[in-house]
Amino acid sequence: MSALPTSVRFAFAALTTLIAAPAFAASGEMAVNPLAALAYLAAGVLFILALRGLSSPESSRAGNRFGMIGMAIAVVTTLLTHEIASIWEILIAIAIGGSIGFVIARRIAMTDMPQLVAGFHSLVGMAAVLVAAAAYVNPGAFGITDAAGILLPVSRVEMGLGAAIGAITFSGSVIAFLKLNGNMSGAPILLPARHVLNLGTLAAILGLIGYFYFVPSPVTDTPWLFWTITGLAFAIGFLLIIPIGGADMPVVVSMLNSYSGWAAAAMGFTLGNTAMIITGALVGSSGAILSYIMCRAMNRSFISVIAGGFGTASGSGEKGEKIDRPWKAGSAEDAAFLMKQAETIIIIPGYGMAVAQAQHVLREMGDLLKEEGVSVKYAIHPVAGRMPGHMNVLLAEANVPYDEVFELEDINSEFSQADVAFIIGANDVVNPAAKTDQSSPIYGMPVFDVDKAKTVFFIKRSMGGVGYAGVDNEVFYNDNTMMLLSDAKKMVEEINKNLG
Repeated sequence: MSALPTSVRFAFAALTTLIAAPAFAASGEMAVNPLAALAYLAAGVLFILALRGLSSPESSRAGNRFGMIGMAIAVVTTLLTHEIASIWEILIAIAIGGSIGFVIARRIAMTDMPQLVAGFHSLVGMAAVLVAAAAYVNPGAFGITDAAGILLPVSRVEMGLGAAIGAITFSGSVIAFLKLNGNMSGAPILLPARHVLNLGTLAAILGLIGYFYFVPSPVTDTPWLFWTITGLAFAIGFLLIIPIGGADMPVVVSMLNSYSGWAAAAMGFTLGNTAMIITGALVGSSGAILSYIMCRAMNRSFISVIAGGFGTASGSGEKGEKIDRPWKAGSAEDAAFLMKQAETIIIIPGYGMAVAQAQHVLREMGDLLKEEGVSVKYAIHPVAGRMPGHMNVLLAEANVPYDEVFELEDINSEFSQADVAFIIGANDVVNPAAKTDQSSPIYGMPVFDVDKAKTVFFIKRSMGGVGYAGVDNEVFYNDNTMMLLSDAKKMVEEINKNLG
């Protein structure tokens, strides 16, 4: 399961803003256009096909194409079937935003995709807030008033929820971006009584939305109400994400993806736009399902994810206690010699490979080994990297064959028959403490059984690091383990020279 394509999420903000100026009949009701409804239905079907395509690496390109075509249909339909105050202003805005998105997509390194996705989520959230604000300031233009010109009660709830979820998505995504980009420490920031503070803020938001529904006077007489809801939502988005450590960021990214979808769906009801409701529901539900899957993979409680407290146990981003024990150093020559003699090798990539941008030289190493008659497989952990599917994306960029890439549950039993387990830039996902140490913050998380392989090679920069979760790894000190201490890309390049 995956979320909608990045291209869809980026265009989502534009679609949310585009439908902020719908056409209305003289009676104030939204004009019904059966062709528009049919076009939006087609777009929804394409979005579903996009999700289906993204369920497998082989069909992911087709999935992205379906998503882009669906978004194009939705945007064009909105422009053609709604009375736009100034079509040229809209087209200029689309050209500017599209150009910015095109440049970013061309220049962004695949290793920086997690923070890019977090940034896109923030745009979707802010778009929902802006549309809600526009509807609040001028509800008559959106056809959500009664005969007396008073904002409809049900529209108040939809507007409040859309603004609140959008604001949470925006501020939470900004914090996630800062953590992923290194502008902010990956360590959890634990505020005193944070759970009480979070619950109190959430209760205040829900209470104000309820009052927003029942307020007897015109809502324009109480402007503080809408803006207070929005301000508190911005605050709780910040409060929910700062306690979460960097190692838990894959779950954060999928969770924020879900929030962005629900924000857009809520605004879709306010605006009476089928495309927004369908697309928002798809993004929200797929993101929620993905978050649940990620939580299971990391032994986290789904409820604690939503509460924003699940980063306190792991993902500190700081060094934990280091075990001072003898370990065996290896070299590129040693690794190349032993791998040439092997029959089966399983490669486990991690975030260190992404940082070093070693995916291309790693694929070259795999090709050289296959020329020697060695069976090469790649093992991907569900939470390796900083976003769902991060390692899959990097290996696909390096043109690693899809049939050589396996998920944890499909390959874990093969380590006992493997000659070599080659670990490049990973630690927590191969740490047996997750199975043996009940006091460990990663206890219960499924990990690769690399220690069962005949020989284990670990590429890491130094022995001083203990992984993103702050837990040292017993495998470093096993008799069958060789530590290859170097930059991942440089080490693999040296191995390739000795293989050639």
